[in-house]
Amino acid sequence: MFVTNAVKHFKYEQRGKRRLHKRPNANEIERCKWWLQSEIRLVRPTVIVAMGASAVRSILGRGGTIASLRGEPQLLGTSMVYVTIHPSYLLRLRNESDKAAQYQLFKADLERSWRSARS
Repeated sequence: MFVTNAVKHFKYEQRGKRRLHKRPNANEIERCKWWLQSEIRLVRPTVIVAMGASAVRSILGRGGTIASLRGEPQLLGTSMVYVTIHPSYLLRLRNESDKAAQYQLFKADLERSWRSARS
């Protein structure tokens, strides 16, 4: 297992004592893409789990909603790419039933990608 980020810097907005994460824009994702591609070439993963829209855009080279790509692996060279939400999304959900449902989907995504890696 190798864990990395599609965008290598942390952009934030200061709100009192808190630092709120700011989503990277398309240019920032593109500027970091060479780094991620180098890591993929070195590690040669059989399975890649793209967590969140920034990772999807960087890895697959296009945008797309998580909902439209989730559950259907995408072939990237010799790697299978699985798309899921970014875990921080679960932390932002206020409604407990929505949070529980999204957690189960997230868990299923990870289990699906793990089974793929093991086969």
